Amino acid sequence: MHHSPDTPAEPGRPDAPDPCVRVRGAREHNLRGVDVDIPRDTLTVFTGVSGSGKSSLAFGTLYAEAQRRYFESVAPYARRLIHQIGAPKVDSVTGLPPAVSLEQRRSAPGSRSSVGTVTLLSNSLRMLYSRAGTYPPGAERLDSDAFSPNTAAGACPSCHGLGRIHRTSEELLVPDPGLSIRQGAIAAWPGAWQGKNLRDILDVLGHDVDRPWRELPAEDREWILFTEEQPVVTVHPVREADRIQRPYQGTYMSAHRYVMRTFSDTKSATLRARAEKFLTDAPCPVCEGRRLRPEALAVTFAGRTIAELAALALGDLDGVLASAPPADEAAARVLTGDLRARIAPVVELGLGYLSLDRTAPSLSAGELQRLRLATQLRSGLFGVVYVLDEPSAGLHPADTEALLGVLERLKRAGNSVFVVEHHLDVVRRADWVVDVGPLAGEHGGRVLYSGPPAELAAVAESATARHLFAPPASGRARTPRTAAGGIRLSGVERHNLRGVDVEFPLGVFTAVTGVSGSGKSTLVGQVLAGEVAGRLAEPGFPVRRLVEVDQKPIGRTPRSNLATYTGLFDVVRKLFTAAPEARARGWKAGRFSFNVPGGRCETCQGEGFVSVELLFLPSTYAPCPTCAGARYNAETLQVRYAGLTIAEVLGLTVEAAAGFFAEVPAAARSLRALEEIGLGYLRLGQPATELSGGEAQRIKLATELQRLRRDHTLYLLDEPTTGLHPADVRVLLRQLHGLVDAGHSVVVVEHDMEVVAGADWVVDLGPGGGAEGGRITAAGPPSAVAASPDSRTAPYLARALGL
Repeated sequence: MHHSPDTPAEPGRPDAPDPCVRVRGAREHNLRGVDVDIPRDTLTVFTGVSGSGKSSLAFGTLYAEAQRRYFESVAPYARRLIHQIGAPKVDSVTGLPPAVSLEQRRSAPGSRSSVGTVTLLSNSLRMLYSRAGTYPPGAERLDSDAFSPNTAAGACPSCHGLGRIHRTSEELLVPDPGLSIRQGAIAAWPGAWQGKNLRDILDVLGHDVDRPWRELPAEDREWILFTEEQPVVTVHPVREADRIQRPYQGTYMSAHRYVMRTFSDTKSATLRARAEKFLTDAPCPVCEGRRLRPEALAVTFAGRTIAELAALALGDLDGVLASAPPADEAAARVLTGDLRARIAPVVELGLGYLSLDRTAPSLSAGELQRLRLATQLRSGLFGVVYVLDEPSAGLHPADTEALLGVLERLKRAGNSVFVVEHHLDVVRRADWVVDVGPLAGEHGGRVLYSGPPAELAAVAESATARHLFAPPASGRARTPRTAAGGIRLSGVERHNLRGVDVEFPLGVFTAVTGVSGSGKSTLVGQVLAGEVAGRLAEPGFPVRRLVEVDQKPIGRTPRSNLATYTGLFDVVRKLFTAAPEARARGWKAGRFSFNVPGGRCETCQGEGFVSVELLFLPSTYAPCPTCAGARYNAETLQVRYAGLTIAEVLGLTVEAAAGFFAEVPAAARSLRALEEIGLGYLRLGQPATELSGGEAQRIKLATELQRLRRDHTLYLLDEPTTGLHPADVRVLLRQLHGLVDAGHSVVVVEHDMEVVAGADWVVDLGPGGGAEGGRITAAGPPSAVAASPDSRTAPYLARALGL
């Protein structure tokens, strides 16, 4: 372990532990041999423009190294895995305690996970019912498992604990009974060969596949659609002149069985959606949607069943527990106390409007991360590094205050809190700032400054300094544009929106604001989007196109990337196919695709990575041992276009590629759109799995911008500034205001007051979250909303407007 000379050990303690985490020679992604020292037990914020390398330093280096050390201390089994995952590219990291990472994980939790399971609150509530519930006379005590819909002991046997029953019927499976089986009467069956195979099996079994369905005997129809039997027969396919077909053993599966199996087992969203068309979804008649066995629902606490308590907002649940009659048993007192102590940090982080049974997939990334944070607060660890990825994402300025309080508490408990963050209020409250830059991609990757925030002002090349110390703007409200008509929504009832009447003006820039959970995404993403989508074809409706730009990943695997998503890759493949060496070999465009056999490396099947499955841990990707990540086989890489191989072209940044393809109009246009939106630092072949939600959203926007249409388009964006440095926010706003100037309409859900201050119209929801929200507290130009006495956004907006 080496001390740097400027940090003397404490006097009288020559062996005092090093008070810093020291990184030497970090080279992950775009980091250029970074050396940095960060004091422990501080709130340290990593700042820098998007793509500067701050996440590579915080997650790619510090967190990865802490995780690797944790593995090494575990077992030889884990050591083999580290060898496969590879250590982060860094010479040394010293003084690093174990780490807990709370990223805005892209992995969506499963449909059975809920607020209760994420926060572990469900366990405590089940224990409370098991030990201290009121049982019917003579009933025996139940184990806590019996109160969980996810266990065999507790799940309602009729719906297997899902609360809803998916049923199918003859009308759904056979929409047109006038057709014969050969003509495709059984619509639910798969298409292509598999469907033909099932038809041939029925033929062999002696059913008439050429009679109209409605003329078949009722018991035959019932058997064909609903039997659980799976008879195996020998099928002799009808000979077709051009194909030799041998007899084979075919297994029959009824339409009902096929639909149910596809619905419950398939990983493909398309197949699942297709199966869903043949199912009706209704609350389970046995448990009435409460998901539990009758024995569990007979037990009460404070006069309510566990299903009733799980449906309450956490804030209200806390009230019920507080006013429950004092229990005689010590167990009940301890368990109620424990539950209330676990609920407190969740409410403090502004999530008191969530209920335990709210499913995890319906939460935003910010809500999920804050739930995990609240759980950590309760776990009472100390001496740990918490590495957080933009904890303020999706937070209203009023909620950011609470978040800062929580981070402060984690630090006071003896932990180091390392945060990647763009929110200037969080940066101002930090003890230490590590600013990475100066720009993105290959123009970044250096540590410009590491020290207390105040002294960052002296660093001339720091984009963060320019925004952090900018003088407050005074009276720079611009004159709002005038609307050209509008879309009126009245009496909106959805989630927590209660009879909302609102008008969205057209031809202007509208911002929708409000605290987390106030109903913004519901209003814009579901109600407004649904209304417009349904009326696009209506004659005289002013909007001709609807474009929704969300933060969902542009792909779930390393196969999907910037070049494939924007259509740029098709252009590039054509150029390579036209190269003399490719023409001489007679290669078609498919040779240059890494998604089909032929030109790709077969070891990794063109992924460039091989997936390493870890027990108990998320699986990770390691570079392919054969092509070292190039994705193509050696022969394909012999063809060059303008001196580069296809793998080298995929390795170019957008900025470098713009120069390289300057003469190819089809490529230049899409590259220019990406550059203008501030994504010049991304590599063309960068896997979608490495892109942040904000980057994915900007790629979608750039893809839209390059196909600018004349038709009046309504653009809906959900928090487009998430993950953006203030310097990048300006670039994005230039683009969005450009769309409005070109005659389109833009509606954004937004927490960044700079953006709201520059809007033409603001719709503020609130005043609180959940049941406290769902009303319009103010609507009008920014200056009018800033003066509204009922709005929690008003004071923050007024400050941004310099009023």
